[in-house]
Amino acid sequence: MALGRSSNPVFNQDRFRNIANSATSDGVMTVNGTITKTLILFVILIAAGAFVWGKVTPENLLTFVIGGAIGGLIFALATIFKPAWAPITAALYAVFEGMFVGAISKMYASFYDGIVMQAVGLTMSILLVMLVLYRTGVLRATPKFRRGVIIATAGIFFFYILNWIFSMFGGGVSLANFGLLGIGIQLVIVGVASLNLILDFDNIERGAEQGLPKIMEWYSGFGIMVTLVWLYLELLRLIALISGRN
Repeated sequence: MALGRSSNPVFNQDRFRNIANSATSDGVMTVNGTITKTLILFVILIAAGAFVWGKVTPENLLTFVIGGAIGGLIFALATIFKPAWAPITAALYAVFEGMFVGAISKMYASFYDGIVMQAVGLTMSILLVMLVLYRTGVLRATPKFRRGVIIATAGIFFFYILNWIFSMFGGGVSLANFGLLGIGIQLVIVGVASLNLILDFDNIERGAEQGLPKIMEWYSGFGIMVTLVWLYLELLRLIALISGRN
């Protein structure tokens, strides 16, 4: 099984190779070190999100959403293409992504009471469940499993891109218009996002086993954050769809 084959673009083979070639820090990657770096990044993200939450108004909501999305994209790409910069760019990504998530969360909360805490709770619960399933061997990143998750994730990605393009011309698809079918589709998307965590866990474990450079701890923490933020946003959509039927 090739290390780095994942539907998460952070964890593909070329990125792993670039890290090995470009990193100059002493020491090697460990699982515990990766957990520490991941927690640091999430503290930054949550702090930025909480700050923006208190500043968002209907008038400036779009500014925070667009600013966070663009800044997050810039520093995500910088981290992916320059892995040696991960300790800095991953932290900056967390700041801007926190801005984006905080603004989006405040928007959802204005329509649905308690939705944010529900989404956060479900995200953490899914993370724990996936970790237990991975550690106990119930779910393993076999080649067949990887291919299935990668294909499903790519399909979702292209669906979102096409839907965004069509929406610019007055088209696009809203799952809210499909009733129970829309909820079912959103459940599948949440499931695929959850299964990406298994690939992330496997890549982190294998990276530590192969003694990748210490810089990989920051890079891997960034990768886990990308997956969890995606999962959280999909759970927000799912809860909103379900709440909209009540």
